[in-house]
Amino acid sequence: MNLIFEHDEYRRRVSRTKEAMRKAGFDVLLVSNPANQFWLTGYDGWSFYTPQMVVVALDAEEPFWFGRKMDAVGAKFTAYLSEENVVAYPDKYVGSADLHPMQYLVEVMKERGLEKGRIAAEQDDYYYTAKWNRILTEGLGQGEFADGFLLVNRCRMVKSPQEIEFMSQAGQIATAAMDAARRLVRPGVRQCEVMAELYRVTTAGTAEFGGTFPCKPPNAMVGEIASAPHLSWTDAPLVEGEIFYIEMGGIRHRYHSPLSRCVMVGDPRPELVETVKIIREGLEAALDSVRPGVELQDVYAAWDRVVKRHGIEKEGRLGYPVGIGFPPTWGELTCSVRAGDTTVMEENMTFHIIPALWRDEYGLVVSETFAVTSEGARCFANSPRELLTAG
Repeated sequence: MNLIFEHDEYRRRVSRTKEAMRKAGFDVLLVSNPANQFWLTGYDGWSFYTPQMVVVALDAEEPFWFGRKMDAVGAKFTAYLSEENVVAYPDKYVGSADLHPMQYLVEVMKERGLEKGRIAAEQDDYYYTAKWNRILTEGLGQGEFADGFLLVNRCRMVKSPQEIEFMSQAGQIATAAMDAARRLVRPGVRQCEVMAELYRVTTAGTAEFGGTFPCKPPNAMVGEIASAPHLSWTDAPLVEGEIFYIEMGGIRHRYHSPLSRCVMVGDPRPELVETVKIIREGLEAALDSVRPGVELQDVYAAWDRVVKRHGIEKEGRLGYPVGIGFPPTWGELTCSVRAGDTTVMEENMTFHIIPALWRDEYGLVVSETFAVTSEGARCFANSPRELLTAG
């Protein structure tokens, strides 16, 4: 068994989830989100392309994991669950026009007496489909399920000391990877070669600890393409005067610490340097406002006051909570650093503040991932907050 946390930590997570279920009036919660499954049980496999579920019931001591038979072996190595709570469906349910794994789950839940009471599902989750919902509600005799979307996500927001340590290590990996990419940026080098080096260091990690694959590819755009937030690199050679915009994350045991910087190909233009200085000033004002008890809208306001003084308007949110990352996102989806969000920061919550400015010809950014502490924001990476250059 290769558990990355002690059994007691998983039990505390399940207890926290059950308390949230009680407050919401749920007897059973169907957890389809792989990040939430990982957090609740430790199960960690690239198996979520076939249907799988973790089922939490108030009257059961442990949840149970439900997935494909060949992947149940992975639960033996990664999940804290007892053998009877690893439930596998036969391979005949995979890729079948006549059978579906949710039909098998219906029978398992009935055998365990879980068809009664109020059942909730993560109804807006990326991995919960309309077909799943139809098979489950009809098979369990439920007119409809309650919506348990984000219940577990909110339970995940306050991190344990071990989770904070993993995110800190991820931040160190992000620092090393960004620096490796920066050093390779020069005219004539292909964009894809820079990103290959970033991937190499992200995976290799440091001498003390290794990394792994990210939950999504980096956003890495060059030149005019950097005016679009979510595009990718090409195999084109870099040209003097271009901006290489890189948003990536270091990863340790699925915990992501995002980091964003821009690298200048050649000598940076003075106006770009000055704009990045304004971004940094606003970012640092936001970070300086971070404390337990502070609302997210107040963190946004600290940034907004600075950039408005310089005549800059930024639409959209400034940041979001982060932690465990499974495709397609490392975000926790629960709240945003923006005007009007009254979510109160608590100690050991973790956020990515990404004050990107988008212009017609380029984008510029300096971001940080941090933990909320009693003394303020503890940033996980250590990369210069400036427009980077090669060398």
